[in-house]
Amino acid sequence: MRWDELSDKGPTAAPALFGTSAVTTRTFDTPEFRGITFHEVRARSLVNRVPGASRMPFEWTVNPYRGCSHACVYCFARRSHSYLDLDTGEGFDSQIVVKVNAPELLRKELSGPRWYGQHIAMGTNVDCYQRAEGRYRLMPGILTALRDCANPFSILTKGTLILRDLDLLRSAAAVTDVGVSVSVGFTDEELWRTVEPGAPAPQRRLDVVRTLAGHGIPCGVLMAPVIPFLSDSPAQLRQTVRAIAAAGATSVTPLALHLRPGAREWFFRWLTGHHPHLVRHYEALYANGPYAPKWYQRRITRQVHELAAEYGVGPSSPGAARRIESPARTAPSAPEERPAREAEDAHCTQLTLL
Repeated sequence: MRWDELSDKGPTAAPALFGTSAVTTRTFDTPEFRGITFHEVRARSLVNRVPGASRMPFEWTVNPYRGCSHACVYCFARRSHSYLDLDTGEGFDSQIVVKVNAPELLRKELSGPRWYGQHIAMGTNVDCYQRAEGRYRLMPGILTALRDCANPFSILTKGTLILRDLDLLRSAAAVTDVGVSVSVGFTDEELWRTVEPGAPAPQRRLDVVRTLAGHGIPCGVLMAPVIPFLSDSPAQLRQTVRAIAAAGATSVTPLALHLRPGAREWFFRWLTGHHPHLVRHYEALYANGPYAPKWYQRRITRQVHELAAEYGVGPSSPGAARRIESPARTAPSAPEERPAREAEDAHCTQLTLL
């Protein structure tokens, strides 16, 4: 594996995140971790800046893990494993990098003179509440550091482990803006078993939404990915939106499947094995790049928004899922800041929940 001279922007950038001497490799002979290898590292930096060309509506992220045992065949983060000379297929699912010093490193960076309290998004690369979090428990320390520094943040997850940290989320919401979203692209359990074999079932994720709402924590749903020809029929979209509404989600934001390099190859391998008759349709639909055609994205967005209105979900207004309302927070944004924020948010349609 290539660990030396590694940075988040690839093997040629500097400074390195960690060196070979900082890596400890472990396996655990327990059912939930069988077949998974953990590479424990002491990271040299944790707060990552999103490249300017990115479509993401946020600038800073924190990722305590690399690789993800959810094993989603479409995961766009697969390519990042190649920076470590790790396999982007099964290796991404089973070779998990754990930044064991993440909580103390984050606290140090948040307290640094160059940090001005910008919003931090988590769960946007790999899930910070994947199974590894049950053993390493990095998120309580991360949430505590963010709370103590009153730093706004958001979390996107498929993991049920987030319920463990309910009290921390509420205490953080008393001092800063906090957003929670759960990813549920479809409710078809047969499809889930092959597409997201390591992730909690869709109904369990919806139970997370329901529990968060019951504890006064508004939770949106990122309906992603909508998978062409497999989860995008009118009946399937209706079933999914109806279930999301029944769970008490504050909003629903659809996102059509996109296939970046690394994920594309692994997804097509899966598609060839499970749905070979669809391969030529996908080759045509994604012939011009990683994203579905605009007409397809607009169609899915329109259908989901119409269903959301019918079932009383939303509206999925920009930024609506970012905040947990708290009586302790009384100071509104300065008037001069609002137009810029609103102008920025106006461009964030499908990814506002992040």
